[in-house]
Amino acid sequence: MIGADEALAIIQAQCSRLPSERLPVSEALGRVLAQDLFSPVDLPPFDNTAMDGFALRCASAVLPAGMAFSVAGEQAAGDGKQSADGTGTWEIMTGARLPEGLDAVIPVEQVTVLERTADGRPVRIRLDAEVRPGQHIRRAGEDVARGALALASGTWLGPQHLLLLAGLGIAQVPVSVRPKIALLCTGRELVDDPSVPLEAGQIRNSNGPFLEARLRAGGADVVARETIADDRDAFDAALTRALDLGAQLVVSTGAVSMGRYDFVPPALTALGATILFHNVAMRPGKPLLFARLAGGQLYFGLPGNPVSSAVGLRFFIEPALRSQLGLPEQAPWLLPLLREVRKKPGFRFYQKAVMHLSTGGQLSIELLPGQESFKTLPMAAANAWAVLPAEAGILPAGAPIAVYPLGHESSGLPGVQHR
Repeated sequence: MIGADEALAIIQAQCSRLPSERLPVSEALGRVLAQDLFSPVDLPPFDNTAMDGFALRCASAVLPAGMAFSVAGEQAAGDGKQSADGTGTWEIMTGARLPEGLDAVIPVEQVTVLERTADGRPVRIRLDAEVRPGQHIRRAGEDVARGALALASGTWLGPQHLLLLAGLGIAQVPVSVRPKIALLCTGRELVDDPSVPLEAGQIRNSNGPFLEARLRAGGADVVARETIADDRDAFDAALTRALDLGAQLVVSTGAVSMGRYDFVPPALTALGATILFHNVAMRPGKPLLFARLAGGQLYFGLPGNPVSSAVGLRFFIEPALRSQLGLPEQAPWLLPLLREVRKKPGFRFYQKAVMHLSTGGQLSIELLPGQESFKTLPMAAANAWAVLPAEAGILPAGAPIAVYPLGHESSGLPGVQHR
């Protein structure tokens, strides 16, 4: 066995950033920005009002309440550039461009209309509150200045980023190419179709749907997913099909332990692959295998138990994806344990966990019952992974523990439970 950190170092040494491609912003959701993006324009593009009201000229003085002004013009949102002589006031609507020569806005609620036209337009107003220079004005470039960094390379593009890009008028963005991944689930006991009744000795293939969904959410392009029996010829044929589809990384489940039917390691060796490590000092997922195929593609062999596969994906495959997508190493949160934990020293433990938020605003982490690698119900209840250090045997309540979100693309604290 090797340690988890040594295994990660071997993986990182085999990974390199993939090239980029340009996509329309409408197709860039969930992609990773491949270059720093600088604003081509000022946002807002012009000085405009934050309020419905009346625009005036203050210069450097404060206009006191009680002053009266004639209304010299009107400016609605979408109206073009207009100039004011600065001696009167202009009726103005939220978002409208500020007429040249005016530098403040008083909200409509803070004026009294003294005179109107027959159709109701204000002709003369009185200030019911003082007006300070620049009030209620949104300046050109106040949000983003022309030439400023808008989004940094490595940004995982979400709806909020598309909002910004649309406002800046950016039509296309450079994004990292998605790694192409093939998923092979081994085991003659596995049944993919949920409508098919199980025969004696058969089980549902839960790994396939979970791993495919997580890989797609994690930034990969899953080009193939197959379920194959514990058969060398079937494995060789499925692997060939996957590579013919352009898979740069192949993930398999099952057949990597020490049983008679665990054929993956000798099959890979026979195909000219270099096994870079096999067996990691961790629980669950100890039989994890990592190899480089003869054609240079990377190969991860995950154990067949569902939680073992989930751990291998989250803590070894997803770091590889981050390297390929141009993302930095993901740093954990350090949260105090809610209760004392005892474990076997010498193994790093990856545990299904729940983050709690106390009424006092303090976060803590609780390990869920049912940590066995075949138990999937606790996976549905978890909102985080807790990582227990290999050297520890007893971890007291309050001890700081490394905590990670369920997927590497997450950056917030989703599903935090309140206590």
